[in-house]
Amino acid sequence: MLQKLKPYRFPLILLSSIIVGSIVGLIFGEKASIIKPFGDLFLNLLFMVVVPLVFFSITSAVANMDSMKRLGKIMGSMLTIFIITGIIASITMLVAVILFPVGSGATIPVEIPENTEVLSLSDQLVNTFTVPDFVELFSRKNMLALIVFSVLLGIATGLSGEVGKPFARFLESGSEIFMKVIQLIMYYAPIGLGAYFAALIGDFGGELIGDYAQAFILYYPVAILYFAIGFTIYAFIAGGKKGVIRFWKNILAPAATALGTGSSFATLPINLQAAKKIGVPKDIRETVLPLGATIHMDGSCLSSILKIAFVFGVFNMEFTGIGTFVTAIAISLMAGVVMSGIPGGGFIGEMVIITFYGLPIQALPIISAIGVVVDPPATMVNSTGDTVASMLVTRQLEGKEWMDKAIVD
Repeated sequence: MLQKLKPYRFPLILLSSIIVGSIVGLIFGEKASIIKPFGDLFLNLLFMVVVPLVFFSITSAVANMDSMKRLGKIMGSMLTIFIITGIIASITMLVAVILFPVGSGATIPVEIPENTEVLSLSDQLVNTFTVPDFVELFSRKNMLALIVFSVLLGIATGLSGEVGKPFARFLESGSEIFMKVIQLIMYYAPIGLGAYFAALIGDFGGELIGDYAQAFILYYPVAILYFAIGFTIYAFIAGGKKGVIRFWKNILAPAATALGTGSSFATLPINLQAAKKIGVPKDIRETVLPLGATIHMDGSCLSSILKIAFVFGVFNMEFTGIGTFVTAIAISLMAGVVMSGIPGGGFIGEMVIITFYGLPIQALPIISAIGVVVDPPATMVNSTGDTVASMLVTRQLEGKEWMDKAIVD
């Protein structure tokens, strides 16, 4: 039993610290704010490191993608399917949070600076994705501009061939070093999160706890339904009734492994075996599944929409309108398909959420707490989604009769 819980040891510690902090807040009320500086210290440490972490992580990941040049049609088909399924997952959760709103029990005021300038949509897009001066990239207020710059620099490094390899190694080294910095900071996380939630609950009461319960109760059934219904539809599109039968005959072992380990990479060997038994060709399964474990995260798309809707509710912001919904889908897709391939991508995705919407830094631990609890079903959806995606890629490349020609062990 203890071995099974080992992969979830740190998330359980974080969850325990949040629970203990919340209890302290309920007992002591506003007096709990005396320990808020310990929580602020944790937030400041995270924000202190986020700019170099994002820069080195994304640039290094893109710079070392030179192997993609050899993948041709498989890569093109795979990325298309990853994006489409990510959008579908995001829309699924969007419908759920519209029907069952979350985060509206407690209201935390958003501090809006005075004399703000109203910009047109085109100006907002320009200011969001670019900055007029290089030094402005070093502010977390320009996170999306930093991401665009990092991607461009990574592409340029990869295209430079031998000349770019020393710089690529430098970027990779920087990425590893800043991930170690994050690991060191995270040793303090139980204290920091516990203190922060003690002060938060002390100020805003038990309504916020009820909001979290709403969010968790909503995510689990939506994730399970997406897994059961969505993946059945994908399997049918890929191979008809035979595709559905083979998928469900072989997917339960990877699903159980993902739930037990909390890791898409730990599930990869079982996933490869399942895809082989389904009949996915060797070159497709050995390309799609390893990359899928890195950059295909339908479960993360589901949770990103939930986080956005939750934080809108908690900060008493209107989560309505086509523009708001499209933006939320775009951010969840970025978090679930692009940033999941970056070390610390979940944290970066949460940073993008609060940066894009202009939320205060206090929003970060609020939405991070959601990620801790929804991780098991999210990982299950992430990893098993790679298997059904490999079936869809095969259908697109090999034709609708691929299952009849497939060699099944």
